[in-house]
Amino acid sequence: AYHLSFFLLLVVGVCWAQYSPNALSGRTSIVHLFEWRWADIALECERYLAPNGFGGVQISPPNENVIVTDPWQPWWERYQPVSYKLCTRSGNETEFRDMVTRCNNVGVHIYVDAVINHMCGAHAGAGSHATCGSYFSAKTEDFPAVPYSGWDFNDDKCKSRSGDIENYHDISQVRDCRLVSLLDLALEKDYVRSKVAEYMNHLIDIGVAGFRIDAAKHMWPGDLKAVLDKLNDLNTKWFSAGTKPFIYQEVIDLGGEPIKGSDYFGNGRVTEFKYGAKLGTVIRKWNGEKMAYLKNWGEGWGFVPSDRALVFVDNHDNQRGHGAGGASILTFWDARLYKMAVGFMLAHPYGFTRVMSSFRWPRNFVNGRDVNDWVGPPSNADGSVRPVTINADTTCGNDWVCEHRWRQIKNMVIFRNVVDGQPFSNWWDNGSNQVAFGRGSKGFIVFNNDDWDLNISLQTGLPAGTYCDVISGEKEGNTCTGEQVYVSGDGIARFHVSNNAEDPFVAIHVNAKL
Repeated sequence: AYHLSFFLLLVVGVCWAQYSPNALSGRTSIVHLFEWRWADIALECERYLAPNGFGGVQISPPNENVIVTDPWQPWWERYQPVSYKLCTRSGNETEFRDMVTRCNNVGVHIYVDAVINHMCGAHAGAGSHATCGSYFSAKTEDFPAVPYSGWDFNDDKCKSRSGDIENYHDISQVRDCRLVSLLDLALEKDYVRSKVAEYMNHLIDIGVAGFRIDAAKHMWPGDLKAVLDKLNDLNTKWFSAGTKPFIYQEVIDLGGEPIKGSDYFGNGRVTEFKYGAKLGTVIRKWNGEKMAYLKNWGEGWGFVPSDRALVFVDNHDNQRGHGAGGASILTFWDARLYKMAVGFMLAHPYGFTRVMSSFRWPRNFVNGRDVNDWVGPPSNADGSVRPVTINADTTCGNDWVCEHRWRQIKNMVIFRNVVDGQPFSNWWDNGSNQVAFGRGSKGFIVFNNDDWDLNISLQTGLPAGTYCDVISGEKEGNTCTGEQVYVSGDGIARFHVSNNAEDPFVAIHVNAKL
């Protein structure tokens, strides 16, 4: 019996491996430091992310890409690979290794955005306009730095007239044709699978903890599985022997298309795009939505199972109106509502959470569309990325937004760590946009998204005592820098949340008790 149960444990462990974020115990969120330089990420791991309980960082694609000059070095040039050499505007391989080592050493893990569905666009020209200086020719599909040639692309399999995806209801087109003219790799070929796996294994050996699989919807799940099956276990310097890389796949599934997020569960988690799209609609109170309807949030809203979901309020695509969710997506531009949405996400047990950290760009709306949605990160005249500077008040300069450093968001990342494993409990709502819920006996949160005051006594499920609200302030020594909440012996507390407050929500947890 002993041997059998041990064997079953082993099988379950192996099956579940790629769904586990591999974060340190008690760390429950990652942050996307979009377009940051490796040198700045290394510093941020040490000075801010580790002390505040962040589990890891999703980084921008680290492999060589095309240098696009028209428009001038857009953010999306990072999604146009030329080779798998590790040099980009974020830094070279030496800087990359230094970042991974330093972040791992303080328990903050690195998750790579892996662009493996395609190489650069067919119109990318030829020559050495690439971040490592490698020669390539998009026209002749020649990428000697990998090497890939015309044999390694899907042109002959694509059945659309243009060679691009024209019909998202045709599964073969979505997976065999070019996504916006990007040269589509033939991932059914073992040679291509081996080259991709070689790149990912190089990153694993350096010490990364997992991967966001870009454009997973545009690859056959079986081809992707064949690549993932070739991956090494994580580096035992930082991870226990036999640990598999965490895999989360970008699958935009808002319903209404034949390709579903569930098609990819065999490979790992999927990005649940319905999450931010729906939460934005609710917090904005569009289409008659109310926060009271969030009582059965999660699977009850038609989302993928919680243990298969990676969730976020916004990402680098849809905060610019690309990708999924349209105008409902909340971003740092809507700071007051955005903090509420991120607060709700981090308090609620559904999914594995990723926080966005952005840069500002000069928005310019023409006919309802931001024509500057392409603008790349804050840069110097020579195209090099500007460092992330830290102001005296701990916010960021140089046009880096650093939402993860906003007190309300950082404190909710800590809240999620404190309540990890506790049940969703003590739901209350007023039938409109005032809601509250607890996480067992460890935390409680109250929102007022109505146009009138909230003033009510609620059962928190928390032990008696005086708590610091971690939204208006935090616990410092034996005092609160913001509001205080008194919980009586029966677990009941009085909450007063003005609809005019800077942040119309209150959160308390047992580690913020005086």
